Amino acid sequence: MPTTHTTRMLIVGSGPAGLSAAIYGARAGMKPILVQGIQPGGQLMTTTDVENYPGFRNVIQGPWLMDEMSAQAEHVGTRLMYDTIVDVDLSRRPFRLIGDGGDVYEGDVLIIATGAQAKWLGLDSEDAMKGKGVSACATCDGFFFRGKRVAVIGGGNTAVEEALYLTNHSDDVTLIHRRDSLRAERILQDRLFANPKITVLWNKEVSQFVGGGTPEGLVGIELRDRVSGDVSVVDVEGGFVAIGHSPATEIFRGHVTLDSDGYIEVAPGTTRTSVPGVFACGDVMDKIYRQAITAAGTGCMAALDAERFLAEAEFEHAAMSAA
Repeated sequence: MPTTHTTRMLIVGSGPAGLSAAIYGARAGMKPILVQGIQPGGQLMTTTDVENYPGFRNVIQGPWLMDEMSAQAEHVGTRLMYDTIVDVDLSRRPFRLIGDGGDVYEGDVLIIATGAQAKWLGLDSEDAMKGKGVSACATCDGFFFRGKRVAVIGGGNTAVEEALYLTNHSDDVTLIHRRDSLRAERILQDRLFANPKITVLWNKEVSQFVGGGTPEGLVGIELRDRVSGDVSVVDVEGGFVAIGHSPATEIFRGHVTLDSDGYIEVAPGTTRTSVPGVFACGDVMDKIYRQAITAAGTGCMAALDAERFLAEAEFEHAAMSAA
């Protein structure tokens, strides 16, 4: 029999953003309910070494960090629900969300922290080499490839920015693009072409990532020329797929305002969405930084914004009742 769960603060998504919002909301007495979604813990559950999260002098594991954040959120009073939201009604408060098993979740405020997923090429060899030299985040993992040959796959702003970033760690960066011109902004292209550490390979399509060595790691990327059909291999130890991200916002389309890339729009400097009482944090609204620490920071912001919204709404209701 479906159950209705009610709370002052309802959170959807259980990565660093959602869990940080839950921790702050629980400490403020909101007794939040957090619906964890299809991947409890978010993208960090598939990340091994984490070396850039503040507070840890040694490398930590992504799943361990998320387990600790989940335990902390529960410890301070968050209810963690293992469910996936399939339908939403944001037309009135309390907001009403439906889980895939039929359970109903109602919240006086809603915090959306459903994140975004990196787009991959879809190769079997890509899956096999993830965490062994293949990554989708140069800012996260570039440090591990200091002094090594690396390549970036893509031709948009993200790819060019990642290639430029990697020159901080490597003197041999190759940008691989399947077309004969880049889609990135002109100013970024100018910086790329002016950097002597970067080589661009045009009209090249990745056919497979090549592993080897002991322990096995990436040793090269096999390429097919889209004009001549010739096959070649570029020798690299790090391969960064930078062909974009997909925000998990489809269920909210038509309910809150999204930008042209599908990310939730928020008022500048806040986490407020187009619907009063609905807030967004983490990668679902941030297509620039996409870091665990920035996601956690916006999760804190969302909880504080939501708490203030409730306080103002309750004050206005009390004033109207007394009039």
